[in-house]
Amino acid sequence: MAGSEFPQSQAESSPQGATAAEAYKNKMDVKLKTSGDIVSPNPSGQSGNPQVQEWAQIVSDLSSRLPELVGDFLGRYKQFFITLGLFALLIVSVKLTLAILGAINDIPLLAPFLELVGIGYTAWFVFRYLIKRETRQELVAEFQSLQGQVLGKDSLDS
Repeated sequence: MAGSEFPQSQAESSPQGATAAEAYKNKMDVKLKTSGDIVSPNPSGQSGNPQVQEWAQIVSDLSSRLPELVGDFLGRYKQFFITLGLFALLIVSVKLTLAILGAINDIPLLAPFLELVGIGYTAWFVFRYLIKRETRQELVAEFQSLQGQVLGKDSLDS
C-alpha cells in the first residue's frame, strides 16, 4: 500500500510531520499473540463498573421472568383483548359485507331484481300477517315463542 491513496496536502500540513498514510497504517496496526486467539479484555468476565453489573443483573432478571410477566399480563387483561379482537372482527366483517354488496350492486340488472324480490316479500308479509286481526295475533305469538327460545322462558315473565 503506497502513500498514493492519501492526498499529499494532508501530509504536509501535519504538525508532527507524519504523513496521513503513516497515521492510517499505525492506527490499523493490530498484533496478536498467536493466530486465532481471541482475548477478552477482562478475563474474569466481570466488568469493573458497578453500573454495568447492575444493569446486567436487571436485564438477566427481566429475561428470566419474561414468560411469567407476559402470562400474568394476558391473564389480567384477557377480557379486554377478547373484546378488542371481537371489535376488530366486527369491523373486518362489516367492510367485507360492504365490499360484497358493492360488487353485487355493480352487476347489471341484479340490483333492480333484488329490489323487486324485497318489495314482493314485503307485500306478502303485509297481506299474510298485518291485515287481519287473527293473523296479527298469530305473529305476536310466534314472536313471543321465538323470544322465549332465544332469551329463555324466565325473561318473558319480567
